[in-house]
Amino acid sequence: MLELLQNISGLDHADTLLEEVIVVNNASTEDYTAVKKFVNDNRQLPFRYFDAPENLGVAKGRNYALKKGTAPIVIMLDDDAVLQNKDCLVNLVSEFDTKNTERVKAIVSFKVLYYDTLAMQVNALPHKRFAEFKDQSFFETYFYAGGAHAVKREVIEQLGSYPDDFFYGMEEYDLSYRIINAGYSIVYSDKIVMLHKESPLGRKPKNEKLRMMWVNKTKVAYRYLPKRYFYSTALMWSLQYLKITGFNLPGFFKGWMEVFSIPGKEKRTPVNAAAIGYLRKVKARLWY
Repeated sequence: MLELLQNISGLDHADTLLEEVIVVNNASTEDYTAVKKFVNDNRQLPFRYFDAPENLGVAKGRNYALKKGTAPIVIMLDDDAVLQNKDCLVNLVSEFDTKNTERVKAIVSFKVLYYDTLAMQVNALPHKRFAEFKDQSFFETYFYAGGAHAVKREVIEQLGSYPDDFFYGMEEYDLSYRIINAGYSIVYSDKIVMLHKESPLGRKPKNEKLRMMWVNKTKVAYRYLPKRYFYSTALMWSLQYLKITGFNLPGFFKGWMEVFSIPGKEKRTPVNAAAIGYLRKVKARLWY
């Protein structure tokens, strides 16, 4: 986190383009003393530090941060990253202002490289057709990198924030479908580059987090997509869960119990025909 704050301080025109820099300690077990000292010692930039009352999870943590600010464009960054290009703020403003899509842009998703190797992080590219899209500098898409994007605050205020019932995983898809259904666009731009300190070998999610991802992705499909995608998502993710966890049967059965309860608890608000047309145009993967 400290390196990220130092990095932000050195970005081009940071003093004029940044209205606020919200730092949230989401009940971390790490020592934040150096971070708090840096915030207090660098009043030339609008750093604001907050301790969350508890571990709020990803979605609630982002909602907590959103309520602390007022800036019209909100940049969401993971704490284990830095921005590579010093002109990224200038480029981001330009990207939102450039009218190169039929729809108004709601979100710009950044290019993400590994900090150590500078190789592209496959699961951070906001499209499942990696080979087809990895070399494109700009494209419209249907989801975004949760820890490497910028969103217009007015869109959040219009459509609502992240789902509070998602402790971990897939909250980006929930907001994405609401954004697309409202007539907005989500885009990727390589003019803003984030360096992520995750290992290129990736991090194997704990069984509980993987189950949350499976159930949450199924909830999203039930809420917003034609029902066939609810069934296919539930099935395909359950098989993925078994594969990755080495056939963890207790978690498997618990996940299916949660999935079976979805129709009785969740309200369906399927996206409209225009949104389906957009999803087809951008080659969205909807089956799982």
